[in-house]
Amino acid sequence: MTRSTTETPIRPPRSRVSAIAIVGVVATLALAGCTSPAPAPATAGDQPTPTAAAPDASTSEPSASPTAEETPPPDPTCENIIPQATADDFRSIGWTSQEDEFRIGATALDDGIQCKWGDTKIASDRVQIFGWAPIDDDTARSAQKDLVAAGWKVEKDADGTYVTENPEWLNGRGADGYGLTYFFGDGFVKLADTRQSLILVQTPR
Repeated sequence: MTRSTTETPIRPPRSRVSAIAIVGVVATLALAGCTSPAPAPATAGDQPTPTAAAPDASTSEPSASPTAEETPPPDPTCENIIPQATADDFRSIGWTSQEDEFRIGATALDDGIQCKWGDTKIASDRVQIFGWAPIDDDTARSAQKDLVAAGWKVEKDADGTYVTENPEWLNGRGADGYGLTYFFGDGFVKLADTRQSLILVQTPR
């Protein structure tokens, strides 16, 4: 008996072919889903579609935040209405301060203070006077009017109003023709024995 030399090719099991085919289809669909279609060529009549601009964070309205309440200045004292260095210098030469109410003519400002610095052990007119007080506009106008009526002189500049003693009263006192001088600022008034010394008077620190 002659044996045939032609061998039947071995086919893979049906289940394996089906699995391979399914995997291939799934891969093809996945690739198709990930690929964006090519855009159509633009024509001469086409206009570009405007795109909405993203909101600019720099132009957004600031969020409301509570503001801290302003701390009122401390009560005035002979120490805190002049620089600390000035008070220290006065003490170094044996001077002390004498406190009094702040007055403008007949008007007393209860929340203010007027101080005389000098050597209380020696009877002398070698003293320095400083004063500071809060004041409202109506009281300031009334006080200036009273001073002018009593012969004081008024000078104004961009910072405020100076009301100073009449130069005829000085008899050599004062500096550059200015003796006792009030300065009316925005909501306050201060006093010094010369106009130049007003620079030493400050808001209570």
